[in-house]
Amino acid sequence: MEGWESIAMNGFDIFSLILWTGLIIYGIFWLYRFIEGKRAAKVLKPEEFKQDMRKVQIVDIRESPEFEAGHVLGARNIAFSQFKERYLELRKDQPIYLYDQRNVLSGRAAAILKKNGYSNIYALKGGYDNWDGKIKKGR
Repeated sequence: MEGWESIAMNGFDIFSLILWTGLIIYGIFWLYRFIEGKRAAKVLKPEEFKQDMRKVQIVDIRESPEFEAGHVLGARNIAFSQFKERYLELRKDQPIYLYDQRNVLSGRAAAILKKNGYSNIYALKGGYDNWDGKIKKGR
């Protein structure tokens, strides 16, 4: 019987090793994505975000229903789910200000832009939840 117990224990150890290895790889992947986003965009406090709003492209990357419920005045909507297909609508010669609900996806959108030759990319610190400026309310 000792043989079966030994095999069962080794099977459990192998499963644990595979599980922990997967979790570590997953964690490294998300850490990489986080750092990539931080390098791609400068994060602005709401006060800084407001300063040049008339001279920049403001992009709300939330989905359409969230955008329509309320958004930063002057923003256009390019949902993150469509961002890889629609980022070409943005001009490279003007700064781009990005925001989402809580600044979770802005870094990923900024990384897409940076990889495709865009510069002057900024993200709203804390996202729309942290915005205290003018908004356009939906219906």
